[in-house]
Amino acid sequence: MAITQFKSKLKTTGGKYNKLRKKKKKDFGNDFIPIKIDKNKVKEVRTYGGNKKRRILRANKMNLVDTKTGKGEIVKIISVKENTANPHFVRMNIMTKGAVVETEKGLAKIVSRPGQHGIINGVLIEKK
Repeated sequence: MAITQFKSKLKTTGGKYNKLRKKKKKDFGNDFIPIKIDKNKVKEVRTYGGNKKRRILRANKMNLVDTKTGKGEIVKIISVKENTANPHFVRMNIMTKGAVVETEKGLAKIVSRPGQHGIINGVLIEKK
């Protein structure tokens, strides 16, 4: 079964809309790909219009910025400490936007969308 991002079949009153056309490739969405902690693995996906998107499947490093000093560096990810998307993601070490991860420098919050951007960016929230 495909995931579609299409107009609702029902009106707010409960009546049905007449079908205008069949589903097209541009109406389909994508499944969630969990990003785990492991040696880097990136996959390129063709998107609408022939463009390409880089999807991270696994990563063990991230770009970390310290907001107080304004300096950024690449650090190693140790584990996931908190994830607001799903509490079970912490147990499985799955990273999404907004997840709090433990790094070499301390706790950091992920501010990028790894499955969409192909990179993990984070902001330091607590030093070790």
